[in-house]
Amino acid sequence: MSLHPSPRPWLFFLLVAIGVFLATMDSSMVNVALPTLMRSFDATLAQTGWVALIYLLTITLTLLIWGRLADRLGTPRIYLLGMLLFTAGSAACSLATTLSMLIFCRFVQALGASMMMSAGPAIIKMVFPIHQLGRALGMIGIATSIGLMSGPVIGGLLLQFFSWRVLFLVTVPLSLSCFVIGWFRLLPDIPALSTPSSKKAGFDWAGLLIWTLLISLIVLLSTHHRLLPGWILPAGIVLVGVLLFLFRKIEQKAAAPLLPFVLFKERPYGIAMLCAALSFTALFVVLFLLPFYLDHLLRLPVRRIGLVMMAAPIAVFMVSPLSGWLYDRAGAKQGARLLSTSGCVLCCLALIFLCFLGEQSTMFDVAWRLALLGAGQALFLSPNTASVLSAVEPHDIAITSGMLATARNLGMLAGVTLAGLVFGAVFSFLSGGLDLKDFSLGHSGHTAAFVLSLRISFGLTALLSMAGALLSARR
Repeated sequence: MSLHPSPRPWLFFLLVAIGVFLATMDSSMVNVALPTLMRSFDATLAQTGWVALIYLLTITLTLLIWGRLADRLGTPRIYLLGMLLFTAGSAACSLATTLSMLIFCRFVQALGASMMMSAGPAIIKMVFPIHQLGRALGMIGIATSIGLMSGPVIGGLLLQFFSWRVLFLVTVPLSLSCFVIGWFRLLPDIPALSTPSSKKAGFDWAGLLIWTLLISLIVLLSTHHRLLPGWILPAGIVLVGVLLFLFRKIEQKAAAPLLPFVLFKERPYGIAMLCAALSFTALFVVLFLLPFYLDHLLRLPVRRIGLVMMAAPIAVFMVSPLSGWLYDRAGAKQGARLLSTSGCVLCCLALIFLCFLGEQSTMFDVAWRLALLGAGQALFLSPNTASVLSAVEPHDIAITSGMLATARNLGMLAGVTLAGLVFGAVFSFLSGGLDLKDFSLGHSGHTAAFVLSLRISFGLTALLSMAGALLSARR
């Protein structure tokens, strides 16, 4: 049975699905717009990357906070307040006049998205019986795919005819309407769901501080290493090690740890979290780099870039329901191991095939590789998520939901950071110290440097996907 039986679980599902749809549509639209933003603000690859990085970094740092606060304030309340903050951040992004202002507004937007991501899966777990959990999460995968699928198309069309500012206004009417309807009509219907927890455990502020410093330092060192004096980078790496040590010690002693390592004593739990991070690392390396490839090398108009990028979410849309159904039929243990491992293998194969893209490749060459990557992601995600949520105790559901979302967003953050780091470093080395904004298609040396940088980036990411497959097989 679900934690709080609901007579109308699909209404809550619809509320969660809309939030997932809006957040993913916004993310995919921004990825397509990165080359446009680079030109609009005359920014480098590293500077432009922060439009995506700040969103993922903020979510990664705050998800566990919302997971804890949801226990106290009520999960649906956290979700709906997050939707309101996401709406405000989206509207503010459309008014940004500088790249720095846009990055700050993306930070506000990400706070709202983080609240929705943390509370959403917990709501699904609360209102659905256990035998329908895999199916419900598979349907959430459909909402994810629709958001990802519509984002590039809508973003491409809007960029073709309007300014990039319009991209951030598209989500505002729907998200604001959902907040009003959810807060005043849906919450009062099921008071049990919105009742705050009576637990009085203190919050792990020391763990939060170290966690924030640790992740932020890693991202800053990765994105700005070329601008730092020679001695700062080694010192920063040493500091990362010290922070890791302190974080582990603090979490072991905390009464209500930000990251409860005790849950990781169960091997399937830890493997599921790590595999989720690796899976989304691979996905976001591709989603970050391919728009630049389609724009700079294939010279496709923005509208066609959006159409090509649709291939992955279309595959997710088609495979997610099947993945959820197979998981429900196979059961938690076998379903998670077989389906998630197979998904990681498909992702690895897709990345290997992406290594063979070049300046003569066609839209179809890119699209079928993206479709294979999307199919692997869909086959992996629902069983991996359902296996963890169905195994934990009721009082651990909220924090586990937050940790799953943290693992996914940590993977996204790692993907964007890794893509910018590896591609930028290799391209700079091969082109004599140039940045991607200096790329010229007519320069044969620039083209060769771009292709080789792309292949090295995808090749290293394929190794990460293979590591995820090997780990998943050991559940």
